Amino acid sequence: MNDYYEVDFRLEPPTVDGCDLLADALGAAGFESFEPDESGASMKAFVPAPLFDTASVGEAIASLPVAAAVTFTYTFVEGRDWNAEWEKNYFLPILIGSKVAVHSSFHTDVPEAEYDIVIDPKMAFGTGHHATTTLMAQGILSSECEGRAVVDMGTGTGILAILCAMRGAAKVTAVEIDGFAIENARENIALNGVSSAVSAIHGDASALDALPEASQDIFLANINRNIITADIAAYARTLRSGGIMLLSGFYVADIPHIIEAASPLGLEQLSFDELDSWACLRLKKA
Repeated sequence: MNDYYEVDFRLEPPTVDGCDLLADALGAAGFESFEPDESGASMKAFVPAPLFDTASVGEAIASLPVAAAVTFTYTFVEGRDWNAEWEKNYFLPILIGSKVAVHSSFHTDVPEAEYDIVIDPKMAFGTGHHATTTLMAQGILSSECEGRAVVDMGTGTGILAILCAMRGAAKVTAVEIDGFAIENARENIALNGVSSAVSAIHGDASALDALPEASQDIFLANINRNIITADIAAYARTLRSGGIMLLSGFYVADIPHIIEAASPLGLEQLSFDELDSWACLRLKKA
């Protein structure tokens, strides 16, 4: 069964930015999904039981650059039908940029859109509701995908990889470090009829070594600032000259840190988009 730990965090004083930054740090520790309180006073976070480690949680808290005291409690959650949980409590159909509808197979009231993406998210991260997914989807919509080779790093439920395939990408390599999430991504890829264009690989940035150097036209990574800056050299190696890189999972204020890591690799900033202080950075390889 897919057992999890539910970890309940309390922040004093409440801080929405603190919750976002904490989720970012916890993502690097294996946490997959988050339910922040709108006030910033609390957040629930879920992590696969084998990955739960109180020391790692403590390190994530200690890394926060905000003046807030964070405490936490945790509860073991026995594996269950996560689709049913999402249906009852969390996942509602959404519309991205008036062109992309994201919904599950159990939804009946679905907005019409040019690109209709069906996902059954289970407990994998990436229902499309987060601002960074919206930003990345909009970035894909404004990119030329037809016939292109694409990498979707940290694919989660596979939304971005599926959208690229629907927009005509010839080959999409979707990479995900979490074993449960990559299985879910494979299910969603098949559900949307794009298995011929999208291959899902279980692994981290080292999985990119299997790709020929300078072979990709578009590289996507919606992860977090620390992982992106640590792995961006591996990302850049796969990208051809003139190729486009779309990065998100960090705040607008973090862009200089990303540029500092990207510039020595021949990646230059073209533009960035912003939503709720989150950023999507568009780079081009020289």
